[in-house]
Amino acid sequence: MQKFVCIHGHFYQPPRENPWLESVELQDSAAPYHDWNERIAAECYAPNATARLLDGEGKIASIVNTYSRISFNFGPTLLTWMKRALPEIHEALVEADRCSRQKFAGHGSALAQVYNHVILPLANRRDKYTQVLWGIRDFEFRFGRKPEGMWLSETAADSETLDVLAELGIRFTILSPFQAKSVRELASNQHWEDVNVGCIDPSRAYLRKLPSGREINLFFYDAPVSQAIAFEHLLESGERFAGRLMSGFSDQRPWDQLVHVATDGESYGHHHRLGEMALAHALQHIESNHLARLTNYAEYLELHAPTHEAQIHEGSAWSCSHGVGRWMANCGCNSGGHAGWHQDWRAPLRQALDWLRDQLAPLYEKNGAGLFKDPWVARNEYIDVILDRSPENVAKFFAQHANHPLNEVEKIVAIKLLEMQRHAMLMYTSCGWFFDEISGIETVQVIQYAGRALQLARDVFEQDLEPGFLDLLQQARSNIPEHQDGRVIYEKFVRPAMLNWEIVIAHYAMSSLFEAYEQRTHIYLYDFESEERQVHVAGKTKLAYGRVRVGFEIARESSVMIYAVLYLGEHSVICGVNSYSVAKAFQQATEAMRAAFERSDYAEVIRLIDHHLESPSYTLKTLFKDEQRKILNEIIAAARDDVERGYRLAIERHLPLMNFLRDLHIPPPGPLQRAAEFNLHADVCRALAAEKPDLDRVRPLLEQVHARQSHLFDAELAYVVKTTLERMMQKLKANPGDVELLQYIAALAALVRGTPLDLNLWKVQNTYWGMLQSEFAIFRPQARPADPDAREWTKAFLALGEQLNFAVKHLGAAA
Repeated sequence: MQKFVCIHGHFYQPPRENPWLESVELQDSAAPYHDWNERIAAECYAPNATARLLDGEGKIASIVNTYSRISFNFGPTLLTWMKRALPEIHEALVEADRCSRQKFAGHGSALAQVYNHVILPLANRRDKYTQVLWGIRDFEFRFGRKPEGMWLSETAADSETLDVLAELGIRFTILSPFQAKSVRELASNQHWEDVNVGCIDPSRAYLRKLPSGREINLFFYDAPVSQAIAFEHLLESGERFAGRLMSGFSDQRPWDQLVHVATDGESYGHHHRLGEMALAHALQHIESNHLARLTNYAEYLELHAPTHEAQIHEGSAWSCSHGVGRWMANCGCNSGGHAGWHQDWRAPLRQALDWLRDQLAPLYEKNGAGLFKDPWVARNEYIDVILDRSPENVAKFFAQHANHPLNEVEKIVAIKLLEMQRHAMLMYTSCGWFFDEISGIETVQVIQYAGRALQLARDVFEQDLEPGFLDLLQQARSNIPEHQDGRVIYEKFVRPAMLNWEIVIAHYAMSSLFEAYEQRTHIYLYDFESEERQVHVAGKTKLAYGRVRVGFEIARESSVMIYAVLYLGEHSVICGVNSYSVAKAFQQATEAMRAAFERSDYAEVIRLIDHHLESPSYTLKTLFKDEQRKILNEIIAAARDDVERGYRLAIERHLPLMNFLRDLHIPPPGPLQRAAEFNLHADVCRALAAEKPDLDRVRPLLEQVHARQSHLFDAELAYVVKTTLERMMQKLKANPGDVELLQYIAALAALVRGTPLDLNLWKVQNTYWGMLQSEFAIFRPQARPADPDAREWTKAFLALGEQLNFAVKHLGAAA
């Protein structure tokens, strides 16, 4: 009997992009990170690509990419964000798959995933097909090969779903053992054996023969061990993790056995801090002690064809004990965090979205028939445009699928039709139903996708489906009294997010007062070209007006608009926007605005903006969230500087008294104490954030912080130190021979290491590890025995390694 181990991680986050900007906006709940994708990437996705293996003294002995030795899948929408925001992690995943093909007999460890995590048993076959096809195409685009396996959203499956997978060439998928209904040996007519309530033997692969005559292989993961990883703190010890995996083997089975687990990949670092280190250690422990052979599903399947077939419970999933009720009804499944809350809203939410889907489909088909050879084939193939929106690729798409040469207006309509269908699928992302409350961010997100689909339908069909949709959505009752129901939530959180030309231009006009744009500039999905602009300044007050052309890069449509914006200082901004059709009158109005501004009659300027632009007045509240926060931070920084100056004056005025009180061991008055601490914290942050911090200046400041209270060693100061060290290490990476810089970084690291700061030096350590693998071999004295500079460099490099917690003593001895 040979023992095989396979660990699968399902890495996924729901799409968080603003549907009108296609970007993830600032999420304060993820602080100090920009958003939850970024935070979870820092806690899990990146650490698993560079997991630390420690020696017996707790020093870093090695850094490894765990993905290359496990089975994994990432959601396509998450990878889309990752490639744009954190391309180095995206590339690490692709490289891990390449390495796994070498390790596992040509079989890559990466699996594809249903495109946007739709619960496929609740989708119609047409949407099932598109979701699976898009997931496959996205995988091929990133990994450069065809996927052998596919992860189903929440492992939700029925025969039709499995049939679509098989039709599109997927060889296997992974299910919960509780989804298995019965099994029997292949090539036998024996009765089916009941394996309900998770009784199936997970140590082998199974064949599922489908009604269509197609077949697909199934793996049912080991539930007890998977449960222990996710919920029983198994990741507190890598060796204990390995031992638990090995306990899954049984001497009662004479055949080659596979012990395999499947959990959310976020268990390894996000849900369980340092879980990626436990994973890396468990893999090393199993391999180095020859306890079992690591494998992935495709390699195991090649070595061990199924000897049994299985039937499943139709419409079942791993995270709902009621089939797929969690995504359509108040089945009783919830997070458990809100006693007394109901999930009655789930059914009317799905009914509203189903109604919208079924209203849009015939309209899409009818209008698409005048543009495409086959509208539904065009939708399937639209994934190629989503992955590459270059003009050349869009032209190629139309050449293949348009039923006649399309003019520019027809191309705009065609793209809007396809985008409407894309959002009509995004609105079924499973997380919209998973949690407890309809006003939660995940559910609001899917309703926003519905809102975008409604807006596109209104543009293309000149038919307003929103009233009918909201009548159905109103039946979805919130647990929170002030949110009432789905209609109120739509008005609160969806309608304000909707964009049109006027709002986009208002953003451009207002933000241009705080950021100097070139004549041509790009903001999210929009290209702006300033055709005319005048700015008048009086102190902090500004008046700007002009004409600008804006283009929307997805639909490739454009418009010319005029604007006027008045800034009165701090957060007071008033903006008006209108179409270019009123340009002549606007030119006359701008002269009146300028005259009123020059005599400081700002009330008259505001009246002229309101009168001549005839649009809602826009304020900073209208700005896209990130730009809004950026501007407000500038305003807040100015206010903070004013407070700091006031505090310094107070401290200087009362310094003799404070010194006298200190000599008498009498604590100073609270307000003076807080003022002194505020200024000290500001001073040390400013000193450490300098381009090259002056260590002689930093050292006494840190001593003062030590002498006061440790609460000044806070997250803000830790972030400043982390950022500075990362910046200095990048300089060293660009100039690896700079021994003075190397010595300086080692001294800075030693200085801050002696503080109680909770420092995240992950990027710093990664950079050091990379240099250890490359530059160290060049400068090491063995390579250049007569070179004193190389010896000095090596000594400084190893000193820095000590400060960064690397096991470098043996390297020093060898040197």
